[in-house]
Amino acid sequence: MAAIMASITSELLFFLPFILLALLTFYTSAVAKCHGLHWWSGRTKKRRPNLPPGAVGWPFIGETFGYLRAHPATSIGQFMDQHIARYGKIYRSSLFGDRTVVSADAGLNRYILQNEGRLFECSYPRSIGGILGKWSMLVLVGDPHREMRFISLNFLSSVRLRAVLLPEVERHTLLVLRDWLPYSSSSVFSAQHEAKKFTFNLMAKNIMSMDPGEEETERLRLEYITFMKGVVSAPLNFPGTAYWKALKSRATILGVIERKMEERLEKMNKEASSMEEDDLLGWAMKQS
Repeated sequence: MAAIMASITSELLFFLPFILLALLTFYTSAVAKCHGLHWWSGRTKKRRPNLPPGAVGWPFIGETFGYLRAHPATSIGQFMDQHIARYGKIYRSSLFGDRTVVSADAGLNRYILQNEGRLFECSYPRSIGGILGKWSMLVLVGDPHREMRFISLNFLSSVRLRAVLLPEVERHTLLVLRDWLPYSSSSVFSAQHEAKKFTFNLMAKNIMSMDPGEEETERLRLEYITFMKGVVSAPLNFPGTAYWKALKSRATILGVIERKMEERLEKMNKEASSMEEDDLLGWAMKQS
């Protein structure tokens, strides 16, 4: 039971609806790390591999901070523009603590995606794997990955999307619009903040049946914001860094999920009945 709970809770932390794909939008181009690629070191006598041009930046940190620098959504950012102009659409760099080949070439990216699992193995920066944990769907491979993928696809089936999720989206949209009524025509509020709040409330409802506006939901939302800030940060596990804060928030979020699982199991044992909540947590518990 402990192993099952660890698997479910670690996966649920990152499987907030639509986040699996949304995480990939943080990247302006495909970042491909070839499986088995060994980088040349001047200290060895091995022949220099045929690598694209580029630079690795500072030790350990590399060029991570420049890569993560904010930029308008209508552009690929100053970092990409400068590197493409200097090295071309395919270049090497050091991002998130790993030596990396960055590709902004559509043809190469298509080739990599078509040959994933054969010529290329999917991997993610250590900061992401360290925060999500070894049971995350993005980190799992083989049969465990297929099992978790089966659960997630069943939960987000087309029938369920139309019958359950879309009505929930409409209801939460109306709640947001209702909250805007007190604002006067001269009032100013952050559209980004409201969009993030709407998205999280929708996810919390579909994952653990948590209603928007409740104190526990708001606390969890703040922890999740801290968590997401550390997902694509440099893996510097020192007090005060975004990565360190994200690990703390991850532990808090997992604690909430585990507590709700225990409450539902206790309720099931007392009432000798199935779970009433029709959410991802209940769905995963039924399938495990």
